Amino acid sequence: MDFDLSDEQKAIQSLCRDFAREEVAPRAETMDRDESFPYDLVAKMAELGLLGLPFPEEYGGSGADTISYALAVMEIARADASTAITLAAHVSLGASPFLLFGTEEQKQKYLVPLAQGKMLWGFGLTEPNAGSDAGGTQTRAELRDGKWIINGTKAFITNSGTDISGGTTITAVTGRHNGKPEITNLIVPQDTPGFTRSKKYKKMGWRASDTRELSFADAEVPEGNVLGTRGEGLKNFLITLDGGRISVGALSVGLAMGAYDEALKYAKERQQFGKPISQFQAIQFKLADMLTEIEHAKLMVLKAAWEKDQGRDFALSASLGKLFSGEASRRVVNEALQIHGGYGFMEEYPVSRMYRDQKINEIGEGTNEVQRLVIARLMGL
Repeated sequence: MDFDLSDEQKAIQSLCRDFAREEVAPRAETMDRDESFPYDLVAKMAELGLLGLPFPEEYGGSGADTISYALAVMEIARADASTAITLAAHVSLGASPFLLFGTEEQKQKYLVPLAQGKMLWGFGLTEPNAGSDAGGTQTRAELRDGKWIINGTKAFITNSGTDISGGTTITAVTGRHNGKPEITNLIVPQDTPGFTRSKKYKKMGWRASDTRELSFADAEVPEGNVLGTRGEGLKNFLITLDGGRISVGALSVGLAMGAYDEALKYAKERQQFGKPISQFQAIQFKLADMLTEIEHAKLMVLKAAWEKDQGRDFALSASLGKLFSGEASRRVVNEALQIHGGYGFMEEYPVSRMYRDQKINEIGEGTNEVQRLVIARLMGL
């Protein structure tokens, strides 16, 4: 077994680490406080090739592998989870379905500018009454005179309402087959009549990312805006979520790494009883446990990424990695705040923001409970 990164993977990791430290971290507190979307940082990520990192060069991407992409998300999340989820949701949820299921025409029209970072894209699966029950889609689309007429609502959709958002791919019930709802993926450009975006949610964490509710009132898109095969929308979106779990797992690892960095630095600086608290065994044990959890989670996520790159079935590894890294990040961030003591409760310390940012990692891309159900099913239970 070879755990060494390739030269290319190391270069991408280093590039993202420098970008995160020099340009993202110094602004993270302000962006969080002001709930301001970082358009310039997104533009810089596009310039660096990060918004198309794992996509083929023929479609405007950088041609990197999934491991490189996971490392990139980790390094950016280490500085700011909001910037990291903007990248992760765009790549794994917004753009990837076009690569996986799109026609050549759709890839040229949508994937190329997405991979080049010329626009962002949303992924509309969740609804107010269809969260963990993803198959409970209530949004409807009826085919009339060569157009899909869409009515319904989507909830918690990332990257759906920025000034550079190009549109959202959604699931909608397009009929019934063998007594069951037929769910189809539909491409809905941002300027579609009848398609509206609400104001940004007021969120506990990820406050500098864009998350909105979407509404469709007789919204019309051409018949050719089906992404993939009609009736296979839910199946295709669940396949997309397998890759997305690698993204969120990487984000959880990066967030934990950032919290560990802050705790280690603070422990070396904070003086109590005449010496740095890092010299007390209680603090040393906390830091040792934190690093152990981070390394474990990182290996699980990178294994899933490696399996994906090898063309293997990575669904189980992705769910295992997503579940463990989300829970590990909670434990790590909690201990990081504990090491800070009362100062960790103050907003000017990064661990306070990290504590708020962490929780959604155990909810988005399938809750911890859903992950356990997925894992049990993949175990054959």
